[in-house]
Amino acid sequence: MKVLLVNGSPHTKGNTYIALQEMEKIFAQEGIETEIIQVGNQAIRGCIGCASCRKNGKCVFDDLVNETAAKFEKCDGLVVGSPVYYASANATLIAFLDRLFYSTPFDKTMKVGAAVATARRGGLSSTFDELNKYFTISGMPVASGQYWNSIHGSAQGEALQDEEGLQIMRTLARNMAFLMKSIALGKEAYGLPEKESPSRTNFIR
Repeated sequence: MKVLLVNGSPHTKGNTYIALQEMEKIFAQEGIETEIIQVGNQAIRGCIGCASCRKNGKCVFDDLVNETAAKFEKCDGLVVGSPVYYASANATLIAFLDRLFYSTPFDKTMKVGAAVATARRGGLSSTFDELNKYFTISGMPVASGQYWNSIHGSAQGEALQDEEGLQIMRTLARNMAFLMKSIALGKEAYGLPEKESPSRTNFIR
């Protein structure tokens, strides 16, 4: 099994990384492979709605999004971590996720998703909610911990002082590992849930 951990912070070894690294330790104990994808310091443009991905199966902008898409297809779980900017996620991360989820044609059903937010003080809940929407629109079960998946810290390394936040990360990783393993057994025994053909209702037409 494999989990991709997306670091949406521009700081490669900052507080968001500390949160993801705490989860990595538990995944290693559970025998789950991990890989951190560094996004927050990359030059990633937003989606332009050109729909080229519908014809080509990949984004027209050939950057980290297309590079990550193949890994996303093969992974069992996805953790997205972001610092909080103006009560929302890093804009570079959002551009990355918009294009990654929109441009990939493969079925994401039953891949497990988890969102992690890092902040000095406020805006964690709104960022947590913002990130979870990518999972819920894709049929991905959302892993939960013992509290909202958040950790506090401002200066680099301060998250190590948030004992509850670190515990939340460990609990989240254990719950996510259990969920992924349970889903794997369920797929083996019962397969995936039946899917209906999409029924779309336009509000104006």
